[in-house]
Amino acid sequence: MTTSITPPDTNISSITSITKQSIFAGSSPKLTFIMGIVSGVAAVSLAGFVLAVSYGLSGNIPGVKQPVGTSAPTATVGAPVPNQPAGPPANVTITVKPDDHIRGDASAPITLVEYSDLECPFCKSFHPGMRQLMQEYAGKVKWVYRHFPLSFHVNAQKEAEAAECAGKLGGNEKFWAYIDKIFERTTSNGTGFALDALVPLAKELDLNDARFKTCLDTGEFTAHVQQDLQEGVDFGVNGTPTTFVNGQPVEGAVPYEQLKAVVDSLLK
Repeated sequence: MTTSITPPDTNISSITSITKQSIFAGSSPKLTFIMGIVSGVAAVSLAGFVLAVSYGLSGNIPGVKQPVGTSAPTATVGAPVPNQPAGPPANVTITVKPDDHIRGDASAPITLVEYSDLECPFCKSFHPGMRQLMQEYAGKVKWVYRHFPLSFHVNAQKEAEAAECAGKLGGNEKFWAYIDKIFERTTSNGTGFALDALVPLAKELDLNDARFKTCLDTGEFTAHVQQDLQEGVDFGVNGTPTTFVNGQPVEGAVPYEQLKAVVDSLLK
């Protein structure tokens, strides 16, 4: 049992009144005036603190318009994040297309289809592991690269088109060489590889720079890159890198050993 003890005939107003009387009793008018100002500032500060806490808990700030259809995140354990795409299903059927770029033996039993963004820092860190996998599992795996340029990486779309131009002029080998070089050099911040460096890179790889520039400037592969992106969306891709290993999605820049374990499980 909880016992509550309240002084008889006492309430907050009376306590406040008594407190004020005891504080200001005998004080000079000047001191009373100063203490009144201090009390007022303290009261305003306290009110501001209470408001700040309440707004912080709600996730809404006065004067700031919240995105339509969204609400502040909650800490409900096990609940899905609202308005967040569900991601790819557990297994999808992806057919290798004639215009896909394949690294490795085209008849290998394990197919890795990667949706990637050339300005994505996670894709950059994931790329060496994929190359290592191709060496360690030569003849057992093939790697299909597809474009998924994120809208906030402003150079990614044009870089993807440049890689396609390299493939057009120099074949599959030059496509992959171009991809490798961009990942080696970009700082992966959306504009990490300058657009004015795309043509010089083609020349460095012994491609005809004039023809390459024409291919790039005319947007010959703009629609192709966007088609890759849309197909990725249709498969449930909502971030990069996303890699399908014989149809099983592996999301994010997973450690090499984790990727290797997925491949090993499919080779058993």
